[in-house]
Amino acid sequence: MSEIFSEIDEDLRREQVQKFLKRYSGLIFAVALVIVAGVGGWRFYQLSQEKKAAESSAAFEAAITLAGQNKSADAEGAFNKIVADGTKGYQALSRLRAAAEAAKRDPKAAVLLYDGIAADGALGPAEQDIARIRAAGVLLDTAPYAEIRQRLEPLAAPGRAFRHTARELLSLSAWRNSDASATRQWLDMISKDPESPSAIRSRAEALQALLPPAAKS
Repeated sequence: MSEIFSEIDEDLRREQVQKFLKRYSGLIFAVALVIVAGVGGWRFYQLSQEKKAAESSAAFEAAITLAGQNKSADAEGAFNKIVADGTKGYQALSRLRAAAEAAKRDPKAAVLLYDGIAADGALGPAEQDIARIRAAGVLLDTAPYAEIRQRLEPLAAPGRAFRHTARELLSLSAWRNSDASATRQWLDMISKDPESPSAIRSRAEALQALLPPAAKS
């Protein structure tokens, strides 16, 4: 008897499955089609992004080569093309490099480019801080100390990634603007920070020797 009931149950299940498939076959096919299309679309997107990244990498290397050959105008144009067409990571790097090339022909234009990068919230803090550092470097010989201080003092705080470079630029700006007290302030910060790079520490010691006796620590 148990075998008969098992056969009946099996027949009922089979009949239910057939009814279900008949009723929802169109929906099942549509869902399957969407899944296949989705997987295929995602894979196509991945491949296209990988191709675009490879193209951006090659274009970036070519632009660097142009810069190394002192073909500044060509390099700047190549970097700007990557900014327009490249992948996100290479766009940020290329903006910085394009500004560096622009500095060779027009420092004011380069500062504007760097300031634009520094103000772009879509970029990471590292790229923004690098832009601030480089803008200050372009202005170092011409800008008053107050402007350099406004630009770089936040970056010189303990724990900031580029504090060592910021402090060195601030000390140089203060010295070139004949502010011995401010020069000593930044040189002291360099000497007292155990993480100051040896090269920056050595240059700070050399600058310290140039200060008048009353300003020495």
